This record gives sequence, C-alpha cells and structure tokens, in this order.
Amino acid sequence: MECPPSGAERIDSFALVSYLPGALGAFLDRLRAELVLTCSARSHVTILPPRPLAGPESMAKRQIAQFIPECQPFRIDLGRVEVFPETKVIYLGLNCGDDYLRTMHDSLNTSALGLAEPFVYHPHVTLAQGLNLTDVDCATELATARWREFHQARSFQVETLTFVQNTTTNHWLDLVEYELGSLAAVRR
Repeated sequence: MECPPSGAERIDSFALVSYLPGALGAFLDRLRAELVLTCSARSHVTILPPRPLAGPESMAKRQIAQFIPECQPFRIDLGRVEVFPETKVIYLGLNCGDDYLRTMHDSLNTSALGLAEPFVYHPHVTLAQGLNLTDVDCATELATARWREFHQARSFQVETLTFVQNTTTNHWLDLVEYELGSLAAVRR
C-alpha cells in the first residue's frame, strides 16, 4: 500500500481501475500530461468510478476479492477520441471489451462498493478533464492528431484490477492489485 505524498491525507474516495500497460500506457500517460499539465494520473480504464464507500474499507476489499476469481482476463480495443457532452471530458472510446466492463461494474456496484452514480457507466479511457470550456475543442483536436500518430497496438489485455484511494491533493494511491481469475491479491 502506498503512502500519501507529504502533506496529503487520504479521503473517502475510492475507485477500481485497470492500468494500461506497456507502450500504449506510456504513450497515453504522456498525452494526458500534454493535454493537462497538472495531470499525473496513470492511464486506465475505470471499472468503478470514484465513490465514498458504503461500508468499511476491509469489506470493500473482501467484496472485490470474492468477485475476482469469477473473472477471466479479457481484451480491450481502444477506439476514437470523443468528448462527453455534459462534462466536456475528452476520452478514448472502446471498440471491444465494454460489455465485459459493464458486467463487472454492475456486479461490483453493490454492498460496500455501491453508489447511485450521477452518470450512466460508460467505459472509456480519460484523456483530459477539468479544462476550460474554451480549451476543449483545441485539446480534442490535439488528442485526435496525437492518437493518429500512434502506430502501435491499440488494444491490451486486462489481467489485473487495482483498488485505489484519493487524497486531499488528488493523488491516487494504489491499495490492492487483484489478478483476474485468482483467489489472492497480487500486491497489498
């Protein structure tokens, strides 16, 4: 389990994500930092969006651990650059894997992890958020151009999920990594 950065405290905001691996993840990390200079978050697909827990943290971890053995690794293919109209978040859509992610989300969004979310769950990879409205169009054009320049594999295998917690400085901490299809957590 990571420690918060100096001066930061953990807050009641948790999420479940799968980080993008290899060259694809590194490219998207750089793109995110180019689009939003203050972005330090690793590129990921979210299974459970940020939420306060409805029960103790230990119960939430147990809930995930009990679900994980039922899930087998699966592939996600990334699509085109898009923008959510309500929030102006710039993201990559998914061409493959979104049905599996929705099933996981719906199965886990109960008990200690349950939340009546403000938006319908829409699997994606965030590229930029929190931009001034006047900057969204330019940032979308830049993201689209950079994405066209990426000539490596645009798909990845989801093999692990990571339970994360936010801090007062908006730095996400990795709490536990779970291996799909396994009975044990990989890292705590």
